[in-house]
Amino acid sequence: MLDRLFLRPLFALGLVLFMATAIAAQTYAESEFWKQEVDAGNMPPVAERLPDAPLVVDLRAKGREPGRQGGTLRTMITRSKDVRQMVVYGYARLVGYDADYTLRPDILETFDEEDGRIFTLKLRAGHKWSDGADFTSEDFRYWWEDVANNAELSPSGPPEFLRAGGRLPVVTFPDAQTVRFEWPVRHPSFLQQLAQARPPFIYRPAHYLRQFHKSYADPDGLAQQIRKRRVNSWAALHNKYDNMYKNDNPSLPTLQPWISATTDKGSSRFLFVRNPYYHRVDSQGIQLPYIDVVEMSVVGGGLVAAKANAGEVDLQARGLDFRDTSILKKGEMEGAGYVTRLWANGAASQIAIYPNLNFNDPVWQKVIRDVRFRRALSLGIDRRIINRALYFGLAKEGGMTALSRSPLYDPDNLHRWSSYDPATANTLLDEIGLTERDRRGIRLLPDGRPMEFVIETAGERQEVENALAIITDTWRDIGIKLVMRPLDRDILRNRAYSGVTMASVWFGWDNGLPTAETPPAHLAPTQQEFLSWPKWGQYVQTRGKAGEAADMPAAQELLRLAEAWDRALTSQEQEIIWKQMLRIHSDEQFAIGILAEAPQPVVVSDRLRNVPVDGKWAWEPGAHFGVHRIDEFWFADAESNS
Repeated sequence: MLDRLFLRPLFALGLVLFMATAIAAQTYAESEFWKQEVDAGNMPPVAERLPDAPLVVDLRAKGREPGRQGGTLRTMITRSKDVRQMVVYGYARLVGYDADYTLRPDILETFDEEDGRIFTLKLRAGHKWSDGADFTSEDFRYWWEDVANNAELSPSGPPEFLRAGGRLPVVTFPDAQTVRFEWPVRHPSFLQQLAQARPPFIYRPAHYLRQFHKSYADPDGLAQQIRKRRVNSWAALHNKYDNMYKNDNPSLPTLQPWISATTDKGSSRFLFVRNPYYHRVDSQGIQLPYIDVVEMSVVGGGLVAAKANAGEVDLQARGLDFRDTSILKKGEMEGAGYVTRLWANGAASQIAIYPNLNFNDPVWQKVIRDVRFRRALSLGIDRRIINRALYFGLAKEGGMTALSRSPLYDPDNLHRWSSYDPATANTLLDEIGLTERDRRGIRLLPDGRPMEFVIETAGERQEVENALAIITDTWRDIGIKLVMRPLDRDILRNRAYSGVTMASVWFGWDNGLPTAETPPAHLAPTQQEFLSWPKWGQYVQTRGKAGEAADMPAAQELLRLAEAWDRALTSQEQEIIWKQMLRIHSDEQFAIGILAEAPQPVVVSDRLRNVPVDGKWAWEPGAHFGVHRIDEFWFADAESNS
């Protein structure tokens, strides 16, 4: 069992708080993992660590087995910064999606919505941070007044998602368990935003962060910490310790099911231990999560499948592609102690090409902005060959749109401009005036340069490079030379955001399973993350302080429709708007989808229980494993594995 001594400072405050408060005893089972700390008087018993009204999970009603506590779950990441996946997988949110994608209170006890404008959030009385300090409306107030509206910590002001009709909400804190957000106009996407895979944390552990805030900290002590940490200002110091998504500060209290127990950022092995104050219990009185420890090992990207094949993980999907299925099945049959499940993929496209409409080169930009060019690129892709070569024909061929399991799916959108038709592609390019070619048959730009279309990749998925290799051959037939340039993921994004990248390749929209009630903002140029229009997205995100205003009619129409969705009063109106936006994308080919719905391999230990056989692997909504509630997974041999 892990040495608990390194965690004792975290719980000293909790002991003081609870000794002063008498809480009615309830029938809850004490964790063997923390029993030593409880017996030593370093931590209150479980009945005093839980909220007054914890979230009780009826596993049998969900078709799952109640489990037992214990065990260490092994999984792998390919970069140390991906410890943030624990926040994704843990999926403790103010409100969260269940397996049917219905929003339900989670950290919150209840929420109330009035006219899509007023949202009242009720916290659970007695809920504690992972160090035992009270989680109350003060943590929301601290974030709103002392972080989001502090010009030094947040130069751009509160996050853009809180604006409705360009207006910020009035935020009030009626009592310790109540927070109210009120807008003058409807803000129908507010709750959905709180349930995201990367949530906008609208609260902070005020009791911890005040020591780094100039409004609360002793000036001399704060100056000493600034010097010690070698940062330039108190704001830089505060921001260094305040990143709840990155999950890189073990001292930062959390509400997630597991807390970081590794202080060495250079480690190749990160441990996360059960949060003793976690707010969820099963119907038998056992506090979740069932699993005591999660161990994340950093390995090279090309080794994930091989190590999974050798039985070195208990749960793994990230870093695995469909092409790995054969080697995974081989290890399964050879008795490596796991099964390989194929989950439905929720991305709108497995592979999508993003021509950059904001590319800095004026000659290329004019060509890329001509819809005939983008349509020609799509028509020049033989998706059937790619499907057979990479996915044994199991993926769905076509452009990027809502997936077939979405109520907004329209096969016309999937197939528009996406059949392999080099003759029509050549005709479209000729119509643009790109008729001159060099001796290799490569078309020439208006200024005489050969049409070498450079696509930058993150270099993380072999299937992407294999697909681009096939496209290289078919694009040559329409007079375009594809040049592939692998880069680090962060470098690629920064180049695209600054307009240096001509085109890039990535997954399609995170949410390929939208409903009419799903916010469609990502279909409009509102975010720089959509790699076809990063500067237009910057302009919206910064309210005109950076980037460029969208100046193409189709993009402007998407912005208008996104705003209309916010004002829509019925799901029927929202559905009409969604269908219009999807039709525009299929016509304009802003992003060129290649294939979708390729199964995602998921390696699951034979000992692990409650992992869905037919799950969905989706970033948004779903948070990958998150929507399947990994805190409810448990080991059949947990007692011997503790």
